[in-house]
This record gives sequence, C-alpha cells and structure tokens, in this order.
Amino acid sequence: MREAAVAAMQGFIDAFNAQNHEALADTLNYPHIRLANGAFTEIPTREAFIERSRAGKARLEAEGWARTTVGKVLAVHVGQDKVHLALTNERRHADGTVYKRFETFWIATCVHGHWGIQFRSSYLR
Repeated sequence: MREAAVAAMQGFIDAFNAQNHEALADTLNYPHIRLANGAFTEIPTREAFIERSRAGKARLEAEGWARTTVGKVLAVHVGQDKVHLALTNERRHADGTVYKRFETFWIATCVHGHWGIQFRSSYLR
C-alpha cells in the first residue's frame, strides 16, 4: 500500500512539473479535497480539476516556478485502502534554487482499484 501511495504522489509531482493537466487529474481520486489558506475546497470531478489546474499555470509562471521537488516523504499511517503521507515540497526556479519550501499532508486512497491522492493540506503561502 505504501508503494502504491508513493507512486500516486510521484505521478502527481511528475504531471505537475510537466503541466500536463489531464495526466495530473488522473493521479487523483474524486471528490478531491484541498485545505489551503484556511479554507476547504472540494473539487468534484476530473474535468473541474483540469479547469482549476490550467487556471493556476499563469500564477506559477509569474512566481518564476520551474519545477517542484519532494524533499522528504513519510508514510505516517498505512492501511489497506488509505495511506497518510507527510511531505516537504520545494518549489524551484529554473536554476534549481529553492524559493518556497513547505510542509504538506496528503491522503492517498484506493477507489475501485485506483490509487490516487484524494486529500491535500499544505502550509504553502
């Protein structure tokens, strides 16, 4: 289970870095929940996620983002159909320098045989 959850997380990071919104949406389970800046956001469908992901691309470009790396990942709890992951993510400029480092907590779930990220909570500001 841990390996499947980490693979889902890595698939998310890889698709995010490629800005492949469709592939990124496929790394999730729905409804997808995000907790950021003190607010819960429910993204009900793959299509809704793709729309939100595309809309965020300009913001990433404006901050000079080139890629995100995972500094560490720890499986905090592991069950048959759910894994809690604690991560440290790093946003990097094209030259590789880290300009934002933040802690984040993800829950990977197995729904109908598909391991995907279903919940993300981050301290990104």
